[in-house]
Amino acid sequence: MPLKVADKLPEFSLVDQFGKLRTNKEVEGKTFVLFFYPKDDTPGCTIEACGFRDKYDLFKILGAEVWGISNGDSRSHLEFANKNNLQYPLLCDSNNKLRREFGVPKYLGLIEGRVTYIVDSKGIVRHIFEDLLNGPAHIKEALRVLKELQLK
Repeated sequence: MPLKVADKLPEFSLVDQFGKLRTNKEVEGKTFVLFFYPKDDTPGCTIEACGFRDKYDLFKILGAEVWGISNGDSRSHLEFANKNNLQYPLLCDSNNKLRREFGVPKYLGLIEGRVTYIVDSKGIVRHIFEDLLNGPAHIKEALRVLKELQLK
């Protein structure tokens, strides 16, 4: 069953590009942006990942952690992160287990979806944004929602 707005973020643990185990417990008490992207080093994913990089300081000012997830391995993620100077973790969902648990869709049965989740400090999903073709929209939408959450 796909994750929906107002759901509690499910528990998970995955390794990042450095082989460090990351869990959702690590971000308890913090606002959290978790974005699923199709594949390292593809044009659309590079634009999206670099968009989160370029606005990373603003995400931090808004009190948010940023993590990316795809099915690449830690070597692929490390090369992608180093090539693009990404300062946030990229988690390895090698078997797409977390992607399936969240309900991130596939397009045409082949292409992994692009979905961003905004989670509040209590671990509740406050916003879900899905757009396969417009990576930059994910950054704009995440910032918009984070600003709204700060006003509440």
